[in-house]
Amino acid sequence: MGFPETFKALSDPVRREILTMLKEGRKSAGEIGQKFDMTGATISYHLNILKKAELVFEEKEKNFIYYNLNLTVFEEIMMWITQFTGKKEDNSEE
Repeated sequence: MGFPETFKALSDPVRREILTMLKEGRKSAGEIGQKFDMTGATISYHLNILKKAELVFEEKEKNFIYYNLNLTVFEEIMMWITQFTGKKEDNSEE
């Protein structure tokens, strides 16, 4: 996983909405698709971009594929972002 793929995946409002939906728990592509006025192929395209960015992972169960958030990647992003907040430590002696 690299930040370019992650930020590309996060740049699209549809993919951000899918991530918000998955915050509530795992969902199948069909459940995700019901929320949008898009073809199944378009939903699959968005899910593939999210998978390539490792923001979601899939679980196969019988004849269904369920999608879940990969919270590890979100934690990595947050750790990277937090380096830009707060005070800098001043280690110089006065």
